[in-house]
Amino acid sequence: MSDRPRLLPLLGTPRHGSRDAMTCLYRCGNACDHPVPNTSDNAYFGDVVNAEVSRRGVVRAGAVGALVLGFGGAAAGALAGAAPAAAAAPVPPVPPAGQPATAGRRPGSGALSFKPIPPNTLDTFVVPNGYDHAVVIRWGDPVVPGAPEFNLRRQTPAAQAKQFGYNNDFVGVLPLDKRGKRALLVVNHEYTNEDLMFPGFTSQDALSVEQVKVAMAAHGMSVVEIERVAGTGQWQVVDSGRRPYNRRVDALSSKFELTGPAAGSSFLKTAADPKGRTVIGTLNNCAGGVTPWGTVLSGEENFNQYFVGGDAAPESEKARLARYGISTTARYPSGSRKWDRAAERFDLAKHPNEANRHGWVVEIDPFDPESRPRKHTALGRFKHEGANVIVARNGHVVAYMGDDERFDYLYKFVSDKKFMKGDSWVARKHNLTLLESGTLYVAKLDQTSAGEIDGSGTLPSDGAFNGRGRWIKLVSGNRSYVDGMTAAEVLTFTRIAADKAAATKMDRPEEVEISPRTGKVYVALTNNSNRGVGSNPAPDEANPRTANRHGQILELVEDRGDNTSDAFTWSLPIVCGDPADPSTYFAGYDKTKVSPISCPDNLLFDRAGNLWISTDGNALGSNDGLFATPIEGPERGHLKQFLTVPVGAETCGPFFTDDERSVFVAVQHPGEITGATIDNPASTWPDGDYAKPGVVVTWRLDGGPVGS
Repeated sequence: MSDRPRLLPLLGTPRHGSRDAMTCLYRCGNACDHPVPNTSDNAYFGDVVNAEVSRRGVVRAGAVGALVLGFGGAAAGALAGAAPAAAAAPVPPVPPAGQPATAGRRPGSGALSFKPIPPNTLDTFVVPNGYDHAVVIRWGDPVVPGAPEFNLRRQTPAAQAKQFGYNNDFVGVLPLDKRGKRALLVVNHEYTNEDLMFPGFTSQDALSVEQVKVAMAAHGMSVVEIERVAGTGQWQVVDSGRRPYNRRVDALSSKFELTGPAAGSSFLKTAADPKGRTVIGTLNNCAGGVTPWGTVLSGEENFNQYFVGGDAAPESEKARLARYGISTTARYPSGSRKWDRAAERFDLAKHPNEANRHGWVVEIDPFDPESRPRKHTALGRFKHEGANVIVARNGHVVAYMGDDERFDYLYKFVSDKKFMKGDSWVARKHNLTLLESGTLYVAKLDQTSAGEIDGSGTLPSDGAFNGRGRWIKLVSGNRSYVDGMTAAEVLTFTRIAADKAAATKMDRPEEVEISPRTGKVYVALTNNSNRGVGSNPAPDEANPRTANRHGQILELVEDRGDNTSDAFTWSLPIVCGDPADPSTYFAGYDKTKVSPISCPDNLLFDRAGNLWISTDGNALGSNDGLFATPIEGPERGHLKQFLTVPVGAETCGPFFTDDERSVFVAVQHPGEITGATIDNPASTWPDGDYAKPGVVVTWRLDGGPVGS
């Protein structure tokens, strides 16, 4: 009998696509209800799903073992029969500043020791037997010294600017000492949901200007000092009296410096900033990455929904606005936040270049609370899910990035300068300039067995969905490689440049991660229900099924193992969905032993080389979660579900501490279900009253590494 967790029946409010309609409204401004921004005729790339999978009964008793359930935000007590907590394991030294944490990784077999948990629809946080968890910080908790205690019914912009923001996404944990006892928690705050923030909410129009400013202050990023609890894998926020690093940046008043070739160009100048080099605020920050020199990168994603006035733009400019999803036909399109009532700069009729100042990769130095965050134009402007960096063998820095939109592209940036080793002041100052100049590429994928693809998901005769690919150069420094566009144009309107370069269209490329053991690159392609529908392209080898509701994982292997190479091979090691569906694929592993997974979003590697995958918008009817699979060796494709988040929530930003005794995740938009309000919540996680986004840490009770 199979021990594979079986699917639950779909319960609750029908999803809008795979997300709830409320999430679609607030997170991306109902992007799926609008025309696809990419109307170019170059090749598409995306994986699609043939049919809705069967919906079956609850998990068989005993199929997945005992669970730890987290109620009301408190960590569950020790389980009956669970091993007692062991003494703290030795903590390896923190790598010197500027050094990738790859040395000393345990060899391991790649096998994951935890028993998978079942799919579920519980309004709680679930981890396997032998593990525990705790909420580290939640919306409204004090961040900056002097921050007031959160008062739901008396929220103010000044208070929120000092408190933990809303809807945390990316999570980074940067050590402050070599003993592994103190660290900085760096978190993105992607978007707000006013239905679930303000008592008595009725509509965006009814919000006061003060409430709009509260929402603006709840966007951005938080830097919070945390400390380990008594030698365990648990972490907590340090005492409020000693927080020298703690910081909030937001969309209301924080200043950002523009760097790179497009900075100061005519496309980025405004009346308030005639030099085109200083931007107020950061918008819709999604995923990110920690650089080898100890800074954090943050991707500005669905920034389009914050702007109005595109209908007043000259006809010559409307195509550029539309390519980025900005409405050119209505003053207040569906999903508009109407922030122009609180800050005039969001009205493009009055400030036509303001939207061009968003959609970049942001870099923040969490170790210098006085430093100004920067927006790097050399990495291009699009709907950045995030950016992850590796130091190539030749010393140049390579950043991989996805543009999270149906039928958009995968990008790579290679720095002009080389990474400088060491933690000296000179090295750090040098490395802080690495993302200011370089070469930006976009990916084009070819295939090997196009004639064998029939849309059913059946593998070609060579036993794999695979092919070759190449990186197309768009711009290098101040030199454009796109006809008719200057370097500043390519970087400011990167989507249009990639269209002209005939890049391969992909199905919502989200986070991109590089294996620290092999240098191979992995991309989470979340879904695209338009594949093969209507006039959209038919399936091909890179897109082997129709109507992609569940997504897939793409693997890239750069030629010669050189991350600066201009060519690669590609394959799909995981095609997501219910393993009982014959159109799914898990690297050839026995699918009766595999957990069902839908809508991969964020990626993470542990030191043994296992790939961890968080999900967003599970289209199989159960809560989102965190999964793991070996990606090399005989266990490759043995995917197991590690945890689930509460009702309506998304699992974001998984991140391991250096010793891997703790894994952090962001629980984003709990209870975000159509019809829910803060007065009538669909979730009461984590405190038993109303839903609050928060960051959770999970650890093994015996003190060992989380996955092994």
